[in-house]
Amino acid sequence: MKISDQYVDGERPLYASRDLQLSRVTIGEGESGLKESRRIEAVDCEFEGMYVIWECEDVECRNCHFAESDRAPLWYDRNLRLYDCLIDAPKAFREIDGLRLERIKITNGAETFWYCRNGQISEFKMENGMYAFMRANQLQISNIRLQGKYIFQYAKNIEIHNAILDTKDAFWEAENVTVYDSEIKGEYLGWYSKNLRLVRCRIFGTQPLCYCQNLILEDCILDDSCDRAFEKSGYSLIP
Repeated sequence: MKISDQYVDGERPLYASRDLQLSRVTIGEGESGLKESRRIEAVDCEFEGMYVIWECEDVECRNCHFAESDRAPLWYDRNLRLYDCLIDAPKAFREIDGLRLERIKITNGAETFWYCRNGQISEFKMENGMYAFMRANQLQISNIRLQGKYIFQYAKNIEIHNAILDTKDAFWEAENVTVYDSEIKGEYLGWYSKNLRLVRCRIFGTQPLCYCQNLILEDCILDDSCDRAFEKSGYSLIP
């Protein structure tokens, strides 16, 4: 079924839809606009109501806007793909299994990507990312810029390329994380992490990389601001 150039609102206006194509559709005030839906394609759409895409499967959004009023829009989904989207909604992603994001901007990244797993993220920008990526697992991430605090805490099996991370307490208690060719700014980087590997990275900020297990730094540069680094850490430095 195809729906074009329409405004829908209220409680669950498109609940449990199947094989639905949305074009220039606004899902307005209300809750759970597409909850429990399958095989959804949305192009040039506006999402304003809360909890719009929950418990859905095989969803693709292109050039869509998730408004600030669309609180917690994308939770408990499977096989979710977003391209060229702007997300102003808080707590945007939670418990997603199978995630692909390209050319996405998130302006309020607080508590976003908690427990998300099995995903690929590229050409991505996040602002205000307080506690983003908490307990995320099995993510491939490239060409990103993240700003916030406490990012990737308790995350596991993460690989990151070409990133700028401006964050306090990144990778706290993270496990099996590798970061390549990136710039990392902030305090208390990687404390209590296990198997954290940094390759060709530049690191800024006080007291980084303490209490780490099996830490590897390969061809990295630590700025003069990195005082009291490596306290009680087991680490290897590879030139």
